[in-house]
Amino acid sequence: MLVDQQAADDLGRGKTGRLLLQYSIPAIVGMVAASLYNIIDRVFIGQGVGALAISGMAITLPIMNMAVAFGAWIGIGASAMVSIRLGEKKGKEANLILGNALVLNIIISIAFSAVALIYLDRILYLFGASRETLPYAKEFMQIILIGNIFTHILWGLNSIMRSSGYPRKAMVITLVTIGINLVLAPLFIFAFRWGIRGAAAATVLSQVVGTVWVVIHFMSGKSQVHFERGQIGLRANVVRDILSVGMPSFLLYFCACFIVILLNLRLVMYGGDFAVGAFGIINSIVMFFIMVVIGLNQGMQPIVGYNYGARQGERVFRTFRYTVIAATGVTAAGFLMAECIPGLIARAFTTHQELIDLSTTGMRIVFVMFPLVGFQMVSSNLFQSIGKAKVAIFLSLSRQVLFLIPLLFVLSHAFGLEGVWVALPASDILASLLTLVVLKMQVGKIRAECRQTTGEKPESGAC
Repeated sequence: MLVDQQAADDLGRGKTGRLLLQYSIPAIVGMVAASLYNIIDRVFIGQGVGALAISGMAITLPIMNMAVAFGAWIGIGASAMVSIRLGEKKGKEANLILGNALVLNIIISIAFSAVALIYLDRILYLFGASRETLPYAKEFMQIILIGNIFTHILWGLNSIMRSSGYPRKAMVITLVTIGINLVLAPLFIFAFRWGIRGAAAATVLSQVVGTVWVVIHFMSGKSQVHFERGQIGLRANVVRDILSVGMPSFLLYFCACFIVILLNLRLVMYGGDFAVGAFGIINSIVMFFIMVVIGLNQGMQPIVGYNYGARQGERVFRTFRYTVIAATGVTAAGFLMAECIPGLIARAFTTHQELIDLSTTGMRIVFVMFPLVGFQMVSSNLFQSIGKAKVAIFLSLSRQVLFLIPLLFVLSHAFGLEGVWVALPASDILASLLTLVVLKMQVGKIRAECRQTTGEKPESGAC
């Protein structure tokens, strides 16, 4: 038995509430720290560089989301498959997934950076940059793209580390990386006067440290999942499984990229550069709470994946229920904060009054249906965690493709800038209603599959 087999086996035996806390808290701490870094980074940029720099940062969001989309495609897909394989007691296959994930991350990150750097000016103008905001966006993204390979490897392997029984170590690596970033960013921006380039340089250097650390972890044979000779490469069946299971996350981030492009273009049309900056501030706050929910999802994923692989359906659904309750509480807290103190939040980023006013109005509207978002995100993650990629993809895309895009065009045309803001909560409520319907349909199918596999009677409670 491997040294940490006990940690993996506990996923199938321990109390689900305790396991969810055990796996979620480290992930939440890491995600919250990452989100706080993004908020503080924008505060540094807004106070140290200027209001237009915040708008320039907002223009880069689609490219950043696209880079994250490819990283999530591999990282989340591989981590979900690793959890399932460990539940099936197939450690060798889990090692093979790890080796394939590393190579995929290297190839995709290099290709993405090369294409983005070649066409960077055109891409930024397409995404809503003006002559005033382009220099800020370009300076930031040039450095971020050069270090993109470290972002991908760190993001992907950290997810696998968490899923293979090392949530605390994954959290520590994330916290140390962010801590280095928070120390370097103000030093580079204010002391060295590197401006927005300083923020980007701090991000890349901190991720280099985290990447080295996580690679060393998987080089150790003591790890439940580790690099193994002959297992580092690309195998068609493994790549297919990783990409299939990770596809919902990829599409979610890819659509987020496309949506931000549309939002930026509409915001420029109806509110100018400062409306784009307001969205940058609002999005920072949205992502703070979204990151907490993602942390809960990351805590849920190995528990659900392992128990689904072990065909323990009752544990799968119990974990899901706990996660929905916690996620809804988080998004409800976001709603209360945004409705009660939006002006105070905006002033932390800037002293520019027009930007403060736009941010305050937009924040109150955007968060009005936010309590529903937690339920919708966790439900999508449930199906991804058990390998039902098609259902997860459909739910992931429903908010952005089915509802937000048409609402954005219709409402902005009718009500201008206010219509842009209203489109976001309107899509939240429609997507949540659709998710509820799909969930009721699919849960019955999963329970039936579980009963057939285990041979338990419906009234036994096993599923």
